[in-house]
Amino acid sequence: MRALFALAGAGLAGMLALQGPAAAEEAGVKPVPSPRAVIELFTSQGCSSCPPADRLVGELGQQPDVMTLTLAVDYWDYLGWKDTLAKHGHSLRQKAYAKLRGDGQMFTPQAVVNGSFMTVGSDRAALERAIAGDQRLPVPVEIDTRDGRVTVRVGASPPGTGSGEVWLCPVASSMTVDIGRGENEGSKITYHNVVRGWTKLGDWTGGEARFDTVLRPQPGFNADAVAVLVQSGNASEPGRIVGAALQPLR
Repeated sequence: MRALFALAGAGLAGMLALQGPAAAEEAGVKPVPSPRAVIELFTSQGCSSCPPADRLVGELGQQPDVMTLTLAVDYWDYLGWKDTLAKHGHSLRQKAYAKLRGDGQMFTPQAVVNGSFMTVGSDRAALERAIAGDQRLPVPVEIDTRDGRVTVRVGASPPGTGSGEVWLCPVASSMTVDIGRGENEGSKITYHNVVRGWTKLGDWTGGEARFDTVLRPQPGFNADAVAVLVQSGNASEPGRIVGAALQPLR
């Protein structure tokens, strides 16, 4: 397990352009069952401890009530291999989680479940306990993807859930990388549900909300799905994830 202990503020660069928010057409929006857990795996191609965690999130993501996201970080690039999937915003998000928890712990592979529970990303028992210990996320999210547009509808929150932000991420369901240098030199590693960017759809105050978005893919982003997160707090102080959905593009 490779560790880094440093804290900084968070900022996330979007890779999609938005037209809206505007009212979405109600017809055609598909209900998606809320997951029990969202697992964010902070990983690096330059980390020899990460491949078991990369495989594990691929397995856990097959469960219908578990949503997994791979967030490749860039702070190990100096070790001899520049991570081809890394985004600096992922490193900043990991630091923001560490700062908010107060433990200052950043390492790879690190998993954060529902924005609140942290463990080693390859610790199957700990992740399975975290998944089993949570009910389905309380805020429903519906996504429709067709004809280059994404419609997102967020339901109202139960009492006490609070407010937060709604984020849209293009996701590549599977990406295989040949690693030519560094600790994993000569390895071919497959990454699952790789986050390719972040765009804030808007603030969420706890009531029903609707967003209509036009996808403008950037060259080489290779996304075949979109993930939506409804999360308390904000980008610099991300709190508990209260709603989420993952939907293939079509």
